[in-house]
Amino acid sequence: MEGKNAFWFLENIDLSGIFCPKKFGAREAEFIHKTYKKGEFIYIPDSEADLLFYITKGRVKIGTYGEGGKEIIKAVIHKGEVFGELVLVGEEKRRDFAQALEPTTLCALSKRDLPTLLRDRNELQIFLLKVMGSRVLEMEKRLESLVFKDSRTRVIEFLVDLAEKKGERVGYETVVRKFFTHQEIANLTATSRQTVTTVLNDLRSRNILIFDRKRLLIRDLDLLRKEIESSVPE
Repeated sequence: MEGKNAFWFLENIDLSGIFCPKKFGAREAEFIHKTYKKGEFIYIPDSEADLLFYITKGRVKIGTYGEGGKEIIKAVIHKGEVFGELVLVGEEKRRDFAQALEPTTLCALSKRDLPTLLRDRNELQIFLLKVMGSRVLEMEKRLESLVFKDSRTRVIEFLVDLAEKKGERVGYETVVRKFFTHQEIANLTATSRQTVTTVLNDLRSRNILIFDRKRLLIRDLDLLRKEIESSVPE
């Protein structure tokens, strides 16, 4: 088995049962359950790194700040995923921020409980290794895109990747619900809001996709992929 299929047996892991157990005896209080409003920070840079988080509802963006306070989004984490995983490799203080993109509910495990849980649940060890490895690969991919590809290509690649990971097939079309704002896409692709708006409007004018604040509908995903091939380096 190769690629993502090598971890097919992890798809049935009950992460909600691990992070949000309905019954956990006398230690139940050690599992933290929190809700956050849209825009509320879960943690900020230099705050204590003592928890590993699991999203039961909502979305969270992970980011940092560049020169002049410019926001740089590193990742957007969805329901059923984990974040804050650097506590596993000895992170004492957070280097990034985590902010709710919408009303969000989290379950969290204390760093002090992780060694025992990882020892008892071998499948969780492998799952978290996969999470960390996939995020390293994703960051490498984004760095290569930033260095070697123009801004238009980066925006289109983001749309294709979003459709492949989060899209739903509806006939011959692909719909992505809970679409991003133009500024969020700009922060994720290291471009400007104006560039994102220009690219999206161009693709819409040619009937390749349509969008609003709530969703993105790609009429022909293969045609959108061809837009990447036709882009010219800056």
